[in-house]
Amino acid sequence: MEVTATLAGHLSPCWKGLAQVCRITRERIVRGKSSTETVYAITSLSADKAGAARLLELSREHWGIENKLHYVRDVTCREDQARTNAGHAPQVLAALRNAKLTLLRRLGFKPVEGIEHFAEHRQAAIDAVSARRTE
Repeated sequence: MEVTATLAGHLSPCWKGLAQVCRITRERIVRGKSSTETVYAITSLSADKAGAARLLELSREHWGIENKLHYVRDVTCREDQARTNAGHAPQVLAALRNAKLTLLRRLGFKPVEGIEHFAEHRQAAIDAVSARRTE
């Protein structure tokens, strides 16, 4: 990771409060094939509040959330395929999906396993939700 405050002066007309710019190069191996990706980020955190190590930590925390929640919602719950867009329905459905994933994890299931389990054992799903309501 590389971080600089030098570019902040040039970019601040576009982004108010910009303090630093960073470049992150990611290398990963998926199914035996390696790839490299370079991404850029901006932050309002000054160098004394967040140096390169802290910014990298924050980036990893963000992607941890992305991979643990949003990816699961997109893939397991097929959220990207949903066409609901009227009023508050998208937010309500996202909240329900989050509640479902939280409940499955608290019951000790991985999301896909839990969905498959409760699809075959519907009374167990009702019992799980009913038990949670009384706690």
